[in-house]
Amino acid sequence: MGKTPNPFVDKSTSSVAAMFNSIAPSYDFLNHLLSLSIDKLWRRRLVKRLLRNNPEKVLDVATGTADLALVMAKQSPTVRIVGIDISESMLAIGMVKVKKRKLADRIALKKASALSIPYADEHFNAAMVAFGVRNFEDLSQGLREICRVLKPAGELAVLEFSMPRHWPFNALYRFYFLRFLPWIGGKVSGNRHAYTYLPESVLTFPQGEAFAQILNNSGFNAVEIKIQTFGIATLYIAKKKNQ
Repeated sequence: MGKTPNPFVDKSTSSVAAMFNSIAPSYDFLNHLLSLSIDKLWRRRLVKRLLRNNPEKVLDVATGTADLALVMAKQSPTVRIVGIDISESMLAIGMVKVKKRKLADRIALKKASALSIPYADEHFNAAMVAFGVRNFEDLSQGLREICRVLKPAGELAVLEFSMPRHWPFNALYRFYFLRFLPWIGGKVSGNRHAYTYLPESVLTFPQGEAFAQILNNSGFNAVEIKIQTFGIATLYIAKKKNQ
């Protein structure tokens, strides 16, 4: 299977890592500000869905500053989570948050790429990615790697931005996303490119059934598609196919 690239920008692992290293100090603040904190609700929904089957070991891919891992650890007193990311600066901030909440015994953060996950086959009960799959240098390879480290019938939950489809909300949101967000993001972070990349990467990312098909081709089935907040984000749930 060939690559499924984002044609807008260089998505090499080193380029994406450098971009996220540069915006790490303001990343959490801007995430919550620009989404009006609705992103917190979306993460809770993802976690609630994955915890239905009481997974013991969960992989959090593109964990960033560990927001999703922290939500899951708070909701389950027994789950153990490994968060991986390619950005050292994001991981450093995440580790401070983990230690502050006294969760270092249940959340481990490591520098690693989704394209080469440093764990054996069938190691995790579940995996999750929040706003990270569209940054994979090779989308299909990253999904196949996640599939590899999941136990049979293990679940993957992917939360990703999407574009609303219905007028007039789609027109209003497109203006906000393409004009206001890059401006305020650039002002606060000092890196306008990163917040221009965000909307453009969302526009070029395969959404809905198109992404479900890529999941199917990468070793998953039974894909559920759950639209969030008028289509601003989409939650995908998939199971690893029985071999």
